[in-house]
Amino acid sequence: MRYTLLLLFISGSLFAQKNITTASDATAPLHALQPDYPTPYGAPAVADIQKTIDRVFTYLDAATPNRFVDKSSGAEVKTYNSNAIFSKGDFRPISYEWGVTYSGMLALTEVTGDLKYKNYVFNRLNLINSAVPEAIKIPSEQSHVLKGLVHPRALDDIGAMGMAVIKAKKAGFTTDMSFITKRASDFILKEEHRLPDRTLVRIRPLHHTMWLDDVYMAIPALLQLGEYEEAVFQFNAYQKRMFNPSLNIYMHGYLVDATEHPEFHWGRANGWALLTNCELLEYLPANHPARPAILAQLKNHLKGLMALQDGTGFWHQLLDKNDSYLETSCTAIYTYVMAKGINKGWLDPKIYGPVAILGWNAVNTKVNEKGQVEGTCVGTGLAWDPAFYYHRPISPFAAHGYGPVLLAGAAMMDLLKHNNYQINDSAVHLK
Repeated sequence: MRYTLLLLFISGSLFAQKNITTASDATAPLHALQPDYPTPYGAPAVADIQKTIDRVFTYLDAATPNRFVDKSSGAEVKTYNSNAIFSKGDFRPISYEWGVTYSGMLALTEVTGDLKYKNYVFNRLNLINSAVPEAIKIPSEQSHVLKGLVHPRALDDIGAMGMAVIKAKKAGFTTDMSFITKRASDFILKEEHRLPDRTLVRIRPLHHTMWLDDVYMAIPALLQLGEYEEAVFQFNAYQKRMFNPSLNIYMHGYLVDATEHPEFHWGRANGWALLTNCELLEYLPANHPARPAILAQLKNHLKGLMALQDGTGFWHQLLDKNDSYLETSCTAIYTYVMAKGINKGWLDPKIYGPVAILGWNAVNTKVNEKGQVEGTCVGTGLAWDPAFYYHRPISPFAAHGYGPVLLAGAAMMDLLKHNNYQINDSAVHLK
């Protein structure tokens, strides 16, 4: 973390204007000289995006478990039990982050036609499903690797995973995982804490705390389950309390029983809200009466975000605090939603395309040669003070970065296959 802040301090010189002393206005067209951009500028080639995505895929395929082993002996376990763990890897394939990653893999097959991405999802879901019958038998108070999935205690445990299972089924996955989808439906609709007006709410860290993250932890699953009215209600309930219409961005936390509401505009939480807005537009019925307002909210939110994009193409950990670090996962989510919105016809390609291109170019610099995504904030609770957000660590093992990068790559490839962006009068424009 200190290293990241030091780099940001040192890189201040990157933002200084290029001082041209070798040519004059009389000898050269100064407006056409190449600036010192801190990240690549201009539309990338689709093939180059594909190379980046495949590095990420290769890493994830090797770094996520593909079998269960005994936690004492390390021997492969044919039948899952309470002494079993996932085989050694950098990640666990069950959590809300993996619901996003599985969605990204499915999107890549849809855009590229390459079945390896979809097969990755099917193989991991089959592994998980093979363990469910035995996991159900383990007492709920006992800790084990599938506990959150079969005995969820928070939306994080089940919502995004339930969404991914249904999306996989729509993509051709034939394994019966109805236990998981039913568990997701029951938990979201019947078990999670609610306010008297039925708004979803947590009882941690304080009673009746709303986390902006929860719009994504619940609403995409509700959409896949066909619970459209509940999905719209929850989105509106969070927007009403947590969206700042002056800044056009969301606060991260809201304490219902308080009279004052400190606003910390955390990047990834705004990403979850924006991604949920995108899911609503994609999966609500075409004639649903809420669609115009939801599209208007997408544009309002993007207006606020676009005003805060850094000159590097990234967005900051705290969006409106330029001395907070530049963060990868939120940048990837915003890039994805803008590219997806153009591809779906919701957004003007002339206006949003250059912003998405700049965002992708920034994200691309954070995919290292191993295929790891760097610069991603680790999992984060909420707070009423700025130090908490400023000093959250970053790590290539924060799984939150991978799904957004896969989604952004898929949407950007689709965008650039159908839209021609070129340098015109020194800047990126739609041809």
